[in-house]
Amino acid sequence: MIPILFYGVPEGCSFGSIVALEWLGRPYRLCRIDMLQKPELFTRIAPVGESPVLITSEGRQLTQSIAILNHIAAHGLEMGLGHRQGSPAFDDLNRSLAFLSTSLFSAYSPLWFSLKYELDGPSQAALRHQAETLVRSAHQKLEKTLLQDRTWLSGERIGVADAYFAGVARWNDYHKVFDWSEFPKAQALLQRLQQDPAVRFAHDIEEGREPAGAGGFRGHVSVAEAAAELGLAEPA
Repeated sequence: MIPILFYGVPEGCSFGSIVALEWLGRPYRLCRIDMLQKPELFTRIAPVGESPVLITSEGRQLTQSIAILNHIAAHGLEMGLGHRQGSPAFDDLNRSLAFLSTSLFSAYSPLWFSLKYELDGPSQAALRHQAETLVRSAHQKLEKTLLQDRTWLSGERIGVADAYFAGVARWNDYHKVFDWSEFPKAQALLQRLQQDPAVRFAHDIEEGREPAGAGGFRGHVSVAEAAAELGLAEPA
């Protein structure tokens, strides 16, 4: 089957998986999920109830961004998207992905929680203060370690860690936590990524357009269509 990536809006971290699939260039489809009002059928397809979810060409279900990005990278070794497992370059890539997931992604969690549950007053202020501290700390560590002496997070070439960064780093523009001038290396990386055709493609996808892409994109499928293909019936 042609793989299906379930991606979340608004501002989902699944953005990075769309970018990586574009770089890979192999056929794939997308299924759009509103993560603030998840359809019941999606939770039957993916009981974890989170995006992204990748249905592979073998029909296997793969969840969690790091696992999906490493899966894509493993199919694009000759393109430099990933590295041979056990090599120093692979370990370095995994370190970057883990940092982005555990430190940078998690730092924004209080803000997304506040938005999802429409908190206001003291609760919102407390969560925002917590998030601002965490987000700034994560970017300080990013500048001092992963971006200290390199152009791309994945090493000498653009790769899947950069794709993931493109999806998570833009959350600052959404939540207005800090001015990018505070973190010039991270800002420069994000600006370089914003010029990449695959990143622009992913933005177009999230904004509801149907761009042509690099050739691998085979269009959207609905949740119902994906469920039928996977042998799951609509809920009674």
